[in-house]
Amino acid sequence: MLSPRDMKRYQRQAEVVQALAHPIRIAIADLLKAGEQCVCDIADHIGAERSNVSRHLSIMLKAGVVSARKEGVMVFYELRTPCILNFLGCASDVLRHNLEEEAKTLAG
Repeated sequence: MLSPRDMKRYQRQAEVVQALAHPIRIAIADLLKAGEQCVCDIADHIGAERSNVSRHLSIMLKAGVVSARKEGVMVFYELRTPCILNFLGCASDVLRHNLEEEAKTLAG
């Protein structure tokens, strides 16, 4: 049986995963691997409204995926722990593996 401490850890890990569980948030994380960006540049890169990008960044900030700093009226975001990109790389590996398996199945 899981201890309350383990359950709390799993719950918090799930919150981090949920904070990335949207294509726009994954795109934001991928963009931020190059370094700090302002909301305006993130929105332009993704092709989304600033308000929508800000909402996604708020979710990521709450989960601790990104950090923010304000400079005048501009807010800049960066990955708080760039190792989150390892998780996204692993997700890409899963997709690649699935495609290879599907290709084998179709090849017969």
